[in-house]
Amino acid sequence: MHIGAFIFDTDYSIDIAELAREMEQRGYESLLVPEHTHIPASRLSPWPGGADLPQEYWHTYDPFVSLSFAAAATTKLKIGTGICLLPQRDTLITAKLAASLDRLSGGRFIFGIGAGWNREELEHHGQDFTQRFKRMEEQLQAVKGLWTQDEFGYDGDYVRFTPSWSFPKPVQQPHPPMILGGESDHTLKRIMKYADGWLPRGRGGLDMAKEMDRFRQHADEAGRDVSSLTVSLFGASSKPDALDAYRNAGLTRALLPLPSADRDKILSILDKYQPVLQAA
Repeated sequence: MHIGAFIFDTDYSIDIAELAREMEQRGYESLLVPEHTHIPASRLSPWPGGADLPQEYWHTYDPFVSLSFAAAATTKLKIGTGICLLPQRDTLITAKLAASLDRLSGGRFIFGIGAGWNREELEHHGQDFTQRFKRMEEQLQAVKGLWTQDEFGYDGDYVRFTPSWSFPKPVQQPHPPMILGGESDHTLKRIMKYADGWLPRGRGGLDMAKEMDRFRQHADEAGRDVSSLTVSLFGASSKPDALDAYRNAGLTRALLPLPSADRDKILSILDKYQPVLQAA
């Protein structure tokens, strides 16, 4: 099982390039960052995590810009979105951004994707919140085609473009891994239909042994080879017994949480996590 971390990379947290270098030197496998273009001040959509939305949600850098700095500062560390809110993005531009990042990083990009929870944010992008999952499925199919075919067009309900050339292609073959966030059975069915892995959140004390049984059941029902799919736990516990349980359950990757904090705070947390890396 690999050990990675995630952070809301903001304008007041540790410099992402320094963080990435520290993580690579300490033996981390991956670094993921989330995204929000903005948070509507109306705050009509309730945050799934509780009553008060933390300010990092509206202070995040664009993930592709942030990850470019992380990739440039390292040579081995995998970098990824956790998650990219694909339904509120332009499909063609996002395909180009992700392929460029994968190529310039030497094939280190992980494409974590989700549909989002904030209705107003999505609607500000001109999208229908109720159709976000259908749009996301078409977008992923279109991105795969652009990444894997020299000439590709798509004619769906939400994504349409005539046969086109889109280069560069990603380094990873057939394409960078697409991992889908969420915990519901609907999420698992979507993964089995068109994704390469699962990115559940660790909050709420998920029993990952039971969750992995559910994951395998969905894979069996869909005829997917479960060994070809990855499971990355977002917000994993750093406690040794929890990590042992993740490992025994068959997780691919445990992503430890880092707060949006300054250099001194983050480095002290990495020091605290270091025994986890040494035991991995």
